[in-house]
Amino acid sequence: MRQYYPRPGWVEHDPEDIWQSVVAATEQALVDASVRAGDVQAIGITNQRETTLLWDRRSGEPVQRAIVWQDRRTAERCRELPKDLIRARTGLVPDPYFSATKLEWLLRDRSPDGLAFGTVDSWLVWKLTGGRVHATDVTNASRTMLLRLDTLDWDDELLELFGVERSLLPEIRRSSEVVGDGELSGASAPIAGIAGDQQASLFGHGCVHAGQAKTTYGTGNFVLVHAGTSPPVPPHGIIATAAAGDHEYALEGSVFVTGAAIQWLHEGLGLLADAGESETLARAVDDNGGVYFVPALAGLGSPHGAHRARCSSRRSRRASGTRWTREPRAQGARGACRWSDR
Repeated sequence: MRQYYPRPGWVEHDPEDIWQSVVAATEQALVDASVRAGDVQAIGITNQRETTLLWDRRSGEPVQRAIVWQDRRTAERCRELPKDLIRARTGLVPDPYFSATKLEWLLRDRSPDGLAFGTVDSWLVWKLTGGRVHATDVTNASRTMLLRLDTLDWDDELLELFGVERSLLPEIRRSSEVVGDGELSGASAPIAGIAGDQQASLFGHGCVHAGQAKTTYGTGNFVLVHAGTSPPVPPHGIIATAAAGDHEYALEGSVFVTGAAIQWLHEGLGLLADAGESETLARAVDDNGGVYFVPALAGLGSPHGAHRARCSSRRSRRASGTRWTREPRAQGARGACRWSDR
């Protein structure tokens, strides 16, 4: 799916592209599995979490492109926010990564009347139900910087801080719960599960008890540790978040940009014809010459928590530059894992 980079540090998706990618993937999955649409028993959603959308309730049309989780346009605003309050209420830190300042930015010149906010899961539920249901689950809601982690409900003081009216917000549901009936590619079935991608991965790897952990290599690298049924107090560089369960929680360490750095070489710099070419180019040189590219395109995540950090680059050959970009991904994952061994 195409990403848009209208300015340095800005990353956007077309909401219609998001929807059409789901339609296409569903149709292909039905073909690959030799399953008829009428045989589908339930629909589940997992999604990139903090990406922020705003659309018109009457027409269903987005007001503009979605602001992607990697987007840094609200960095200055985040430096003004009460860090201790946000940390205590949400388990997060003030950072453009999360949805609240993205939503605030989208609303800056708009009346909230007749609009609906959601992360990608809410947008898909809305599309699947023909606009009948506006809902999210606790895992996605916990990434907005608007949810109080101990009650798993929207926090009025935070809503006031960001100028967000409750009428904009989706209803918060459990991750495993029927939220409505959806229709997609000829299939009509209950939407019976929603979870943000990393919490879905934690659950899918069988990490359902305190102390169990998983790590995922993808757009970014994410280490999640199940923290039980009470909101944990996260150490520096780590955040607390809701897990996919009944009042269950997790600690999370994040390396924001890993696979996304390869996408950046392709779409942002035009150095690669496609992501797969990175493998060929990296193997075309003997080693990295002792040079590492630190992919701080969206700040440095765990364990540093240096959200203002940025990467730099200098002139290099395509093959060397590609190898520099590929190798630090494993290094970053090891750094994020160290806290889980303590």
